[in-house]
Amino acid sequence: MKAVTCILALALLWVAGLRPAGAQAPLIADLDDHLIAITTGFAGADVLLFGTTDGPGDVIVVVKGPTADVEVLRKERVGGIWINRKGLGYQNVPAVYMLAASKPLDELLPEDQRAYYQMGIENIRMVPVDPRDSDSKTFAGALVHAKQKTGLFSDLPARILFIGDRLFRVNLRVPSTVPTGTYLAEVYLVRDQKVVGAQTTPLVISKIGFGADIYDFAHRHGAAYGVIAILVALFAGWMAHLAFRRR
Repeated sequence: MKAVTCILALALLWVAGLRPAGAQAPLIADLDDHLIAITTGFAGADVLLFGTTDGPGDVIVVVKGPTADVEVLRKERVGGIWINRKGLGYQNVPAVYMLAASKPLDELLPEDQRAYYQMGIENIRMVPVDPRDSDSKTFAGALVHAKQKTGLFSDLPARILFIGDRLFRVNLRVPSTVPTGTYLAEVYLVRDQKVVGAQTTPLVISKIGFGADIYDFAHRHGAAYGVIAILVALFAGWMAHLAFRRR
């Protein structure tokens, strides 16, 4: 079904590209699905981004969000025990960062432009709460590394494929560890090492079904959820005790 939808959408984009140049946007892009539903057993998902340009060029895609404040802690060994000692907070840290490009980034844009558009994990603007801290770069590197290990930050861009000179597409892999929220897919058209067109399209990731009901209840009624969890654990332990006692 998704393949049929994609073919129809590409056909419409191709028709749009036949309009007179004065009536055409330099870049048109969309997702095959703007909602990813997280259910029990969710193992990740593939999202297809596709579009058309008004002529030859290259395309870069940045997917990120939602942002939040994060504290990074460093463990130190005290008396033979590892404990969290020093911490440093960062503001506006995206939960997920994904990247795609039709060519290597350093061939498409100069370094200052990549930094301006936050293209590449080294250019993500994570603002330290205390910028005077001498360890801020070390903590930022540790934060990025932790995100990479869980698959939430992509260090290697996915490859955007062109069909002819104008139609393009790319499959974006959403990891199973992705948090819920609203994400933004930023699509840029590049020519002669300059961004000449841009478009932003939203992607919503949400829990549905029984798991979503439990998640919502836990956040709305934290105390009651904690009591229920303890009672369920006690009941499970009691049942296990009876099972072993009968043997």
